[in-house]
Amino acid sequence: AAYTPRDAAFDMYGEGKLIADFETEIAGLLGKPAALFLPSGTMAQQIALRIWADRSGNRNVAFHPTNHLEDHEHQAFRELHHLSGIRVGNPNYLLTLDDLKKVRSPIGTLLLELPQRFIGGMLPTWDELTAIAAWAREQGITLHLDGARLWESQPFYGRSYAEICSLFDSVYVSFYKILGGISGAALVGDERLISEAKVWQRRHGGNLPRLYPFVLAAKMGMDQRLSQMDAYYRKACAIAGAISQIEGVEIKPNPPHCNMMQIYFKRDKERLFEAVLDLAEETGTLLAYYLMPSAIPAYCMQELTIGDGALDIPTEDITVLFSEALHRSA
Repeated sequence: AAYTPRDAAFDMYGEGKLIADFETEIAGLLGKPAALFLPSGTMAQQIALRIWADRSGNRNVAFHPTNHLEDHEHQAFRELHHLSGIRVGNPNYLLTLDDLKKVRSPIGTLLLELPQRFIGGMLPTWDELTAIAAWAREQGITLHLDGARLWESQPFYGRSYAEICSLFDSVYVSFYKILGGISGAALVGDERLISEAKVWQRRHGGNLPRLYPFVLAAKMGMDQRLSQMDAYYRKACAIAGAISQIEGVEIKPNPPHCNMMQIYFKRDKERLFEAVLDLAEETGTLLAYYLMPSAIPAYCMQELTIGDGALDIPTEDITVLFSEALHRSA
């Protein structure tokens, strides 16, 4: 409330100066002609893929095996939009150009996720990414970016968001993850795409009477946290370098490609989490709010994302806490 301009007026079914100005700002930042604010990324991506499929007449969508559409949306892209998914590559590694060249079915749209969350926030190099984009263009394949965590990718590439997004025909970004918004996403692309997306927004039930709380929170997150991405990234690299020296700890990837990493501990999951909770009570610092089993029986795994909280704690103190947690759970 304190952040909201005194003369701000709420939107009506997605129309109004507040939301229009923010959409213009996002489109400009990402280097695209137009943008549309949507309540969720699930909606944004399904809409984009449906439009591209209708335009090309090809309903095949290629993506990494761990993509969100395939594993976390109850197959909505198939059930609602009659699209066909093609899993490409190894689920434990980045999708490569060689993987794509081995696909025998015709691809209508290629969806790339930057960074690839479920393999530790890994990113292809700039040369690898541009090679995939050039190949897709040559093949007449539409390229869509799942940019749920695009904001965190920029330090790795050292290029503007607009330059990164120039490789793609459409881009989805999220506002509630590292930016800390309430909810919401944006779909950006050419003006025709966004015009058609507004129709699909209504069909999806996403044309809510009021979106202004989500828009204000998203704008506040952009203003307050977007400039911190490099600091988050550097802190992640420092933490990974320090705790990877602890016996029984492995980092993927090491060094991190963004402010995210997977940490593998050679410990029993329940015993380690008990130690983590005990340390949280004693010190006020929580190292993990969950641990997961890993594919290696002797190890458990944590997904760690670095944000404001970690910046306030010296890396040496974080390293000591991880060391103590492993010692107690040995």
